[in-house]
Amino acid sequence: MTSPAAVIGSTGLVGHQILATLLSLDACKTVHTISRRAPKTEPSAKLNATIEADTTKWASQFAALSPAPTAVYSALGTTRIQAGGIQNQWKIDHDLNVELAKAAHAAGAQTFIFVSSAGTRGLLGNFAPYSKMKIGVEDTIESLGFKQAIILRPGFLMGDREVAHTGGAFLGSVFRGMKTYLGQGAQDKFAQEDQVVARAAVKATLLAAEGKAPSKYWILEQSDIVRLGRDEWNA
Repeated sequence: MTSPAAVIGSTGLVGHQILATLLSLDACKTVHTISRRAPKTEPSAKLNATIEADTTKWASQFAALSPAPTAVYSALGTTRIQAGGIQNQWKIDHDLNVELAKAAHAAGAQTFIFVSSAGTRGLLGNFAPYSKMKIGVEDTIESLGFKQAIILRPGFLMGDREVAHTGGAFLGSVFRGMKTYLGQGAQDKFAQEDQVVARAAVKATLLAAEGKAPSKYWILEQSDIVRLGRDEWNA
């Protein structure tokens, strides 16, 4: 993958791992980020970081990225508590992601990779605000007609968060207990490590570049994420 890439949400749990994974690949020569603060990663000549505190300006930044990214990863997201309410969360998780997907398409990106969430298309998906946010973004990405779209739907995300989620520590201990007492497979049905999700996103992009994506709009459920991000990861 010699084409330039861009990562949105590069300071978050999964986005940070996507960025680190891309920077570690010899074949990836340039990685752009757009974020409110500098990504916490090892210094790299490959990294072109744009720091912009005003998120309303992020979409316009795509036109200025050089070389223009052909693959754009979005792991952008927040929580209702961090955002200060469901309306503010919607502005980030839905509105900003939609705006960025449209900007990436307009800037010529060929592949768009979005980290969504498991259960968004479940029985109650159309009623739960969080699921409705993800559905809206997924549908927008599909409608834009990227040459390749990749949607990841991980379960509970395991990893070290800068800001703890409500109940996150408890759930993390539950899923780690599953692994300890019932085996890795039990945990895999409900939760995935942040690095595994990131590697699955990158692995899927590499496969798509080789013409091995099963469809133009490729959805990776939890089992697919585990397979690509851990079991078959060899990059």
